[in-house]
Amino acid sequence: MCGILAVFGCVDNSQVKRSRIIELSRRLRHRGPDWSGLHCHGDCYLAHQRLAIVDPASGDQPLYNEDKTIIVTVNGEIYNHMQLRETLKSHQFRTGSDCEVIAHLYEERGEEFVDMLDGMFSFVLLDTRDNTFIAARDAIGITPLYMGWGLDGSIWFASEMKAISDDCERFISFPPGHLYSSKQGGLRRWYNPQWFLEKIPSTSYDPIVLRNAFEKAVLKRLMTDVPFGVLLSGGLDSSLVASVACRYLAESEAACQWGSQLHTFCVGLEGSPDLKAAREVADYLGTRHHEFHFTVQEGIDALEEVIYHVETYDVTTVRASTPMFLMSRKIKSLGVKMVLSGEGSDEIFGGYLYFHKAPNKEEFHQETCQKIKALHLYDCLRANKSTSAWGVEARVPFLDKEFIKIAMDIDPEWKMIRPDLGRIEKWILRKAFDDDQKPYLPKHILYRQKEQFSDGVGYSWIDGLKDHTNKEVTDAMLMHASFVYPENTPTTKEAYYYRAIFEKFFPKNAARSTVPGGPSVACSTAKAVEWDAEWSKNPDPSGRAALGIHAAAYEEAKDVKNGSFAIDSPQKLVQGIAEKAAAVV
Repeated sequence: MCGILAVFGCVDNSQVKRSRIIELSRRLRHRGPDWSGLHCHGDCYLAHQRLAIVDPASGDQPLYNEDKTIIVTVNGEIYNHMQLRETLKSHQFRTGSDCEVIAHLYEERGEEFVDMLDGMFSFVLLDTRDNTFIAARDAIGITPLYMGWGLDGSIWFASEMKAISDDCERFISFPPGHLYSSKQGGLRRWYNPQWFLEKIPSTSYDPIVLRNAFEKAVLKRLMTDVPFGVLLSGGLDSSLVASVACRYLAESEAACQWGSQLHTFCVGLEGSPDLKAAREVADYLGTRHHEFHFTVQEGIDALEEVIYHVETYDVTTVRASTPMFLMSRKIKSLGVKMVLSGEGSDEIFGGYLYFHKAPNKEEFHQETCQKIKALHLYDCLRANKSTSAWGVEARVPFLDKEFIKIAMDIDPEWKMIRPDLGRIEKWILRKAFDDDQKPYLPKHILYRQKEQFSDGVGYSWIDGLKDHTNKEVTDAMLMHASFVYPENTPTTKEAYYYRAIFEKFFPKNAARSTVPGGPSVACSTAKAVEWDAEWSKNPDPSGRAALGIHAAAYEEAKDVKNGSFAIDSPQKLVQGIAEKAAAVV
């Protein structure tokens, strides 16, 4: 990941202003410690802090077209840049950077080229021929981008809020899948998939099509000129990423530089569920596995720094960001600069435990659509900023644009959780990789119950956070929270504690408005809380809050005909699910 900062229309374009831009850009240096760049043109500034992943030798930014009339600063990766270069043979490229195609595509096609990009990106482009500019963010919001306005009429863009919060009167999170055009004077959506309209799809489920799409998504993300690995929690999603990467690594160009043995990384408290499961998967796949431990106190000590970097006070995000933040520091110390991660699967396939309560396929599908639309505020924000805090880039194959299209076109009836048919959460994904001839994973891993990352690193992590915040926040403080924090009022002592830290770093109203709010259980939207009346009594975002589901959901499997309970052990459970799954498709 890199850090970008761009400012247009500054009244003051003196050396003092240039120094101020450099100072603000330096706040993003953790994202890109390898090089700094700045281009000034009149009252316009484009700054860049580079994390060199592709073409480390010559790909410094900002990037240009042939005559340097078009300047672009980019944070991200364009996985299809070689194919795009083939369509631009009349253009002369200066570097091997995957992002340079953006300048030439704009020169060739104007503003209508963003949908051609296959990757994760936020970029700002200046056309000095008419002093116009555009800014765009990838389809899902994997890379962060903020947009702000100064009192002098200037407009600002930055990878993180901290680079613009002091100098902008108002700022917002730039919406994913959108483009801002100075010519048209506003935002417009460039990404318009069918699922965004939340219409119910009808395509039948084909496990081979789904499997092939995911394998392609993983393979294209092995594009790198630096050491890399996979974040492996031992859950389904990260295990599938690691399994597919292992299967195809030897055939990739990356193997020529870094070898064919995949590195995997896991973090947790001593004895946590994730550590045990990840070690088992790593042994099965034959990876070079790195296991990192942290204590509850170490996590608590890091909270202020975590909230500063992730720029949120959302409880779930802070809980999960902290171990990821600590792990990223260890990963960077090993010389690794890029990792693959499993975010996005639960949103696409309804993997959170509360989806057990979805009343019908229509509400199931609409909830998955809402979850994907909000990813940039939660898991994408966490995965990107927790790793970027230490100059590590996280890539997320499940959020591949083509894979999402295929997965979200499937009739949601196939995604519904049906214990009577042996369908647990994310059954269609599990079934797609359930290959007895060339197994991707052991059966019990393939059918392991969902653990949220903040739970899987060790249940005492969340309990420890609650104990700590209960001591630090008094009953009186929480009672008066609505007066101190009238917007997004914290309802628990833990939420109050995180909010107070956030406000210390980001005191403006615009900052607190970038963080979502509302009731949630086990990561649900506010709408899904209505699916079960009992959930309103236990409004905690932990997966354990899905009462009657977590840790017991599949220990008892009803026999549809007589209502008896047939499963009496996890081993028999996996066998029973696999047998039923084989009979369904």
